[in-house]
Amino acid sequence: MFYPQGVDSPCGLARVACDRYGQAMTAPDFTKPFVLPVPAATVERIGNVDLYLPVATGPAPAIVFVHGGPLPAALTPRPRDWPVFQGYAALAADQGAFGVTLNHGFHEPHDLAVGAADIGAAVELVRADPRVDPDRIALWFFSGGGLLAGDWLRNPPSWLRCVGLTYPLLGELPNWPLEERWRADLAVAGSGRLPIVLTRVGREAPQIAVTVTAFTDAAEAAGANLEIIDVPNGRHSFDLLDHTDESRAAVQQAMTLVVNALA
Repeated sequence: MFYPQGVDSPCGLARVACDRYGQAMTAPDFTKPFVLPVPAATVERIGNVDLYLPVATGPAPAIVFVHGGPLPAALTPRPRDWPVFQGYAALAADQGAFGVTLNHGFHEPHDLAVGAADIGAAVELVRADPRVDPDRIALWFFSGGGLLAGDWLRNPPSWLRCVGLTYPLLGELPNWPLEERWRADLAVAGSGRLPIVLTRVGREAPQIAVTVTAFTDAAEAAGANLEIIDVPNGRHSFDLLDHTDESRAAVQQAMTLVVNALA
């Protein structure tokens, strides 16, 4: 996850991330609490992946939450230890799905393939767990992590039941040309009837909002199965910055739609 003021290039993203997450800051934004109460959850840490366990009598679905980037490799705590992702994963577990968080390696603009490989490995680990139903998996991407959604939208596997996108970056920034692989605004044409849940914020940075509009236009042209949740007064990272009824309702609605797609 990153914050978008002045964003027009990968260097801008990395600079903003470093400024926001600098170790000299005593209370960086990413330590702020999740906008919803966080249910108690049992958590298992397996290497780079955390599993939030649902109460289930048989194999349960799983939601893999993918943080944004690029984020500096030296940043601490890492995203899976941020309250916002702990909150999403615990909420998923409370609603009967495994909540899965991970730290991926999208540290620099040229690290997109590293991040993609880390996500693929996490998905394989989760699907191999005998407690998980391997045919009911959702992937949920946030912020700059939206650039990593294209692989899954372009030709979704049968076991992928839903893709979530929350305040995502989905295409090129003015000074950041991307390979086609990383452009979700192009990949969505191949998504078929895969349910896609997009949460977009009204106070988004214009450079990011343009990529979201291109994505929704392409989705409409392709007849994609897209559900849009608007947060008119929300900022990028509204789920930890804007503690309002609007924010809470948007997070709960998105979670409900994703969980229902896994039924």
